[in-house]
Amino acid sequence: MPEIAFDPLDPTQRSDPFPVYAEARREAPVFYAPAFDLWVVTRYDDVLAMLKDHEAFSSRNALRSSPREPLPEVREVLAQGWPRMPIIVDSDPPLHGRIRRPITKAFTPRRVGELAPRIEAIALELLDGFAADGEADLVERFAWPLPLRVMGELIGVPADDLRWLHERSRDWLSVYGATGSVEEQVAAAEGTVELQRYFVTAMEERTRDPRDDLMSALIAAVAEEDEPLSIVELAGVPLDLLVAGHVTVTRAIGSALVLLLREPGSLDELRGDPELVGPAVEEILRLESPAQGLFREALRDVEVGGVRLPRGARLMVHFGSANRDEAVFADADLYDPHRSDVGRHIAFGKGIHFCIGAPLARLELSIALPLLLERLPCLRRTDDGPLAYDPIFFARGLSSLRLAWDA
Repeated sequence: MPEIAFDPLDPTQRSDPFPVYAEARREAPVFYAPAFDLWVVTRYDDVLAMLKDHEAFSSRNALRSSPREPLPEVREVLAQGWPRMPIIVDSDPPLHGRIRRPITKAFTPRRVGELAPRIEAIALELLDGFAADGEADLVERFAWPLPLRVMGELIGVPADDLRWLHERSRDWLSVYGATGSVEEQVAAAEGTVELQRYFVTAMEERTRDPRDDLMSALIAAVAEEDEPLSIVELAGVPLDLLVAGHVTVTRAIGSALVLLLREPGSLDELRGDPELVGPAVEEILRLESPAQGLFREALRDVEVGGVRLPRGARLMVHFGSANRDEAVFADADLYDPHRSDVGRHIAFGKGIHFCIGAPLARLELSIALPLLLERLPCLRRTDDGPLAYDPIFFARGLSSLRLAWDA
């Protein structure tokens, strides 16, 4: 089997991982990455089959990129919270169903649709704060605060807590990666425990005093279940929704701007054709999947892409590679919102773990991008230097993006 130089934490690959993905699809579509004790699945059909087969592949530790257990110092800190607090993305049936059912009842299409005016209002307020400056870091000034504020209002957390929750979200994600010094990993674990306690307390408060927010709706939905979730199990839902619901959209906004700036005429085309916004959002999600992939564990001896794998093997189902599979998408590396299969991507996953926040993410992007293009004419980068990407194993997104425009 050819050796694939796969390292998502390498700065060069963070900047442009797609040649490595293409090589893997050609030479070794299911390959072993020894540094991470991980089998990486890169072709669309294999990824799709795995995502739909939860009986052969467990989703436990779906976010954990490190093959190693947390350090003893980290485990000691995590033990002060709830190390096994379940979240929907890494839960298997039957627990997965017990979590997803109340979310589906509370997080309804109607509730999402009613957010559109508020999303637009927040976006315009943010733009009013810097549009006259002619230059800004759009990740810091727009891409982070927009989805964070939307998700915060939906869930029901005070606006004054959002900055703190954003920082604790980064701690939570860092624990899954287990990178950095011992001190950094311990600090991330402390932030994670604080985040858990915050949402356990918030859910206990809603039990005593319901409000008009998603956390209260979740408690009401759980009360109808034959086997209700405990408060700790339930607290993992808003925690997960807040983290995933804002970091994913943040990455998509930043990636969208970079992609469109690289494509001659794409900004003008999007400005001139509102009907193109929806397909453009789907094409951006395909090419720049915010979650590049998640992890699975083989529950029995299995064959994936012609490779025999033993029970217990760790695998990465690679959305970012699958979405550029030449066998599925014509001219797969090219941005083409007019393609007939524009919605065929798997940026939000498939099967029982299809992203429950996908409708909200699509809505936010479809509102944010036209407003950015309208209020910030002649968008352009301020330099030709390398872009700054977050060092997160399974995700792709910018930590900053400084752009200029005609104020």
